[in-house]
Amino acid sequence: MIEVQTFNTVWDAISDTQEQAANLQTRAELMRQITIIIQAKEWKQADAAVHCGVTQPRINDLLRGRVSRFSLDALVNIAAALGQRVHVELKAA
Repeated sequence: MIEVQTFNTVWDAISDTQEQAANLQTRAELMRQITIIIQAKEWKQADAAVHCGVTQPRINDLLRGRVSRFSLDALVNIAAALGQRVHVELKAA
């Protein structure tokens, strides 16, 4: 018989530790919010790159959701370049 594992989130399923899962989830959420801003402004990738202070290939990675290619630091810097302030809130798991 095959043992079935269940997880609270997809991040828990693909991570080895709770810490890694939390980091991935936070990065994904920041990427989602940055993507929403870029789409709302209707910027092409090259325009978004200029506004975000990164290269067009980095914007492409961001818009395609390539979480593993971004650190929290990098995403906070991109958000700041867009005039956003990142707020961290802790919630009990």
